Amino acid sequence: MNTADVPGIPAPFVDQLQDQGIAELYPPQAQAVEAGVTEGQSVVASIPTASGKTLIATMAMLSAVERGGKALYIVPLRALASEKKAEFEKFEEFGVSVGVSTGNYESEGGWLGEKDIVVATSEKVDSLVRNGAPWIDDLTCVVADEVHLIDDRNRGPTLEVTLAKLRQVNPQLQVVALSATVGNADDIADWLDADLVDDDWRPIELRKGVHYGNALSFDDGSQTEVPVRGSEKQEAALVRDVLEDGGASLVFVNSRRNAEAAARRLADVVEPFLTPAEEDDLADLAEEIRGVSDSETSDDLADVVAKGGAFHHAGLAREHRSLVEDAFRDRKLRVICATPTLAAGVNTPSRRVIVRDWQRYDGTGMTPLSVLEVHQMMGRAGRPGRDPYGEAVLLASNHDDREELFDRYIYAEPEPVRSKLAAEPAMRTHVLATIASGFARTRSGLQSFLEETLYAAQSTEEGRLAQMMDSMLDYLEHNGFVEADGDELSATPIGHTVSQLYLDPMSAATIIDGLRAWAGQGPGSGTSASDFEASDSGAGFQTYSIGDDDAEETEGEAGEPDEESGTVEKPTALGLYHLVSRTPDMYELYLKSGDRDEYSELHYEREDELLGRAPSEYEEHRWEDWLQALKTARLLEDWASEVDEDRITADYEVGPGDLRGKVETAQWLLGAAERVAGELDLPGTVTRGVRDAKKRVEDGVHEELLELVGVRGVGRKRARQLYEAGIETPADIREADKRVVLAALEGRRKTAENILENAGREDPSMEGVTADPEVEAAVEQASDGDEADDPADETEQSQTSLGDF
Repeated sequence: MNTADVPGIPAPFVDQLQDQGIAELYPPQAQAVEAGVTEGQSVVASIPTASGKTLIATMAMLSAVERGGKALYIVPLRALASEKKAEFEKFEEFGVSVGVSTGNYESEGGWLGEKDIVVATSEKVDSLVRNGAPWIDDLTCVVADEVHLIDDRNRGPTLEVTLAKLRQVNPQLQVVALSATVGNADDIADWLDADLVDDDWRPIELRKGVHYGNALSFDDGSQTEVPVRGSEKQEAALVRDVLEDGGASLVFVNSRRNAEAAARRLADVVEPFLTPAEEDDLADLAEEIRGVSDSETSDDLADVVAKGGAFHHAGLAREHRSLVEDAFRDRKLRVICATPTLAAGVNTPSRRVIVRDWQRYDGTGMTPLSVLEVHQMMGRAGRPGRDPYGEAVLLASNHDDREELFDRYIYAEPEPVRSKLAAEPAMRTHVLATIASGFARTRSGLQSFLEETLYAAQSTEEGRLAQMMDSMLDYLEHNGFVEADGDELSATPIGHTVSQLYLDPMSAATIIDGLRAWAGQGPGSGTSASDFEASDSGAGFQTYSIGDDDAEETEGEAGEPDEESGTVEKPTALGLYHLVSRTPDMYELYLKSGDRDEYSELHYEREDELLGRAPSEYEEHRWEDWLQALKTARLLEDWASEVDEDRITADYEVGPGDLRGKVETAQWLLGAAERVAGELDLPGTVTRGVRDAKKRVEDGVHEELLELVGVRGVGRKRARQLYEAGIETPADIREADKRVVLAALEGRRKTAENILENAGREDPSMEGVTADPEVEAAVEQASDGDEADDPADETEQSQTSLGDF
């Protein structure tokens, strides 16, 4: 089909396509058009990566806009949102406006109502629905990219419920669902009342095979020799083979540590193939990477990048991952060693994909990856216009493995996608949101809505959905988030707030109990957890709520009202960090060998600061959870106490991405706690304590630097340098001797001028100013002494990250 013959799309878009050399549609794209994708018909497109899924979505959205409608493109990752926005912004040339929204779950995103196409993550769309974004009612077309992720336990339920809600808002809504790896695409199509386009056509050949010995055997029966030299590993031989032909490789391994180790080895394979000009470009990129984070991980990545390789995993900072992905797409980097996170839809095409590790540790032992996951990795191989072909290769160490890999992955179909909505955290969260947002005002209405989900369509156990729903309602009513009057259901004021804040109700219950305990309010009063009993509504989940027999206040505990002043002491940062770290919305650090004793000791040293009663040491599971939260809280306290990032990442054995993820999550949860504290009418000291702890973790500083870091360009290190030079407030910056400011900022004139200007100084110029030598020496000495004064020096810690991926 010629692009000029596609009905319903704007003529200027056809011109754009033909300017790009796209005059004919690929066969799957033509099938989608024939199914009515440009005329408002819902379509599920299950076609291989690189076969043109995005163009199918684009035609659907632009035709919807052409008819006077509004389109939404849902992606699973923030990185994909930015990538798609950049791709769609070219439509603005002919008057189609594009907006992207991925953060701030409390916002209704009213400004997006002005946009013709909105790009957002499923979590953001869910929050927009909860917060009553009025433009949601105007949607006529919704695209769900990577729809197979409904099968993901963490992200899947949100996508599933969001699609169900959007379809309820507008029964005529066109839904276009895209995936390369759906084993039961017909089930998804039936659920969405969509036509199915299911095709394995690809624009360039993708050969799948297994390497064993010196032979690479493909699914078409052909073989090629890829010899392994001496003691080198198979993946090194395969990468070198592609480099000799001018291609690039992606290597998938099963852990962060393995990704980093393999990248170091394979970068040595790449380096001899680099030209002097390429080496210069990579040196610049390596310096940019070092500037992202003051951590050992950042330096390690930069060292590998300088040789033409990289590693990629969730422990990297977002900026690290973006730089690596962009450089690989530009072919500056020739090999990336990655955990499966990179297979989740980010556009990183390569000539050859090598799946080195097809098993991973699941907590009890090594278990094979799913066919769906491996096929997602394989789909990264080959892109039209970039490579003449693509190859996806698994590695076998013996003949039996070779045969198993062909049967298990090469010839196999992906597993069917199954709803994960029945998981309790997802069900309790979405049941509250459905009631609070007005999608269901009765028990029967709630059940009717849930019966429109994929879970209901796939469930074979009669009565199971109603049973789970009732368990969730019992829990929400027990914790004061929902009220029931016969069949009528309504969210309480605090239930509305919890839903709008995008909190797991169990997180909210934990925070509320902790804050009330500190304030001496009951039920929930008390400060040490022996008063708390687990409340179990029968749904198989728990939060700590005080029992009726334990409601008496305990005297002399931290947080109790002072008899003389009648005020409640402000909770400490550690106590609040520990409180939010106990919630299911925060992934805790694991305890390693020796940690139990260390953090048990820390608990007893500082238990007066902790909000809520600790479990007994004899309650092994709960005690370990308590200590894991304390370890996480200690990491956050170190960050808020200005411990260097590299020291934290080394001491706790986390990546900069883990650290920043923890900080962002704590900031969000403390923001929610601040709002909850206000609505519960808790003492002002409690709210101030939460606000200060949030600000400290956001900026990574002690309280005395909070004003300084409010000046744009003044981060945690510069704020401390200015403070040590006697400049303690923005007003001081405006009035201080420029020589002192320049010395405090280590002689960086441009930086000093920018900071003076941002602080409101009338004449920020540093022309002719020389740094005060005494202040310069003092700043240098203070900097040298930072490590010795680090609170983290008091203990030798061997810590763990959040997991391999």
